Amino acid sequence: MDLHRVVALLNEPQSPFELASAAEVFGTVLPDVPARYSFRICAGLPGPLRTTAGYAMLVDAGLETLREADTVVVPGWQPPGAPVPPVVTEALRAAHRRGARIVAICTGAIVLAQAGLLDGRRATTHWRHAARLAAGFPDVQVDQDVLFVDHGDVATSAGTGAGIDLCLHLVRSDHGAAYAAQVARNMVLPPHREGSQLQYAAQPAPARADESLAPLLEWATSRLDTRLTLDRLAEQAGLSSRTLARRFAEQLGTSPGQWLLAQRLDSARVLLEQTDLPVEAIATRVGLASAVNLRRHFRAHLGTTPGAYRRTFGETR
Repeated sequence: MDLHRVVALLNEPQSPFELASAAEVFGTVLPDVPARYSFRICAGLPGPLRTTAGYAMLVDAGLETLREADTVVVPGWQPPGAPVPPVVTEALRAAHRRGARIVAICTGAIVLAQAGLLDGRRATTHWRHAARLAAGFPDVQVDQDVLFVDHGDVATSAGTGAGIDLCLHLVRSDHGAAYAAQVARNMVLPPHREGSQLQYAAQPAPARADESLAPLLEWATSRLDTRLTLDRLAEQAGLSSRTLARRFAEQLGTSPGQWLLAQRLDSARVLLEQTDLPVEAIATRVGLASAVNLRRHFRAHLGTTPGAYRRTFGETR
């Protein structure tokens, strides 16, 4: 069987981990697994190339290597959103035109966007840079609620670790689940990870509220296990329901109901991480009434289930 030729296009300073995400999946030769891929690296300017880890690596091939690639991987790009030399974007477009699969890991998606390969397509990138991608390239449909997006000829992954998820997915698409499982087993990883990247996103700091709302927010947060309606919140604040809703919109950028749901989900995440309480008990404690309701909101807002979240982040596991 002819080896599928994978070429990673590097740029300094290069993230070693993002490069290794692709190299480990496509470039490692295993004694008990038949080789299906070859792996090379190249750069716009061959020679010593700085990394984000403080050392340099030697890249001995230039962009001409892309002409031989079956898959081109762009393993991140630093700094994110930096202009990509026209010679690089043209080389990517040329590879795509002749049928090579173009793959971006993390911020590499912005490079593909600059090359026009994501126009009119759904794509993802690290949650920290999703807004930058969406603002800079309005023709790209940015989805930050996934680990990767694969269109067959073009694929993008979320943040660094999701590059491994995407590469294993591509192996699974190329050679089947059993072969991908062998590769994943060697890496001591699950062949398929549950959920989306939103479960990994940092919980945002609470928006600043003026002195009139701060006591209400503290009061409500300490009573999440009770029924907190808009009328009850308004009564506690000494305001009309309409005025309270307006102040939430002005000061927090959301509605009372949406704010309450976010607090309940955050509290549920903490309990899943730090306790072994049953999901039903957690749902009651955070005011979501039932495990069914908690699972529904978890799936809708975090792209995973309470059980899967606990398996990933639980301190008592």
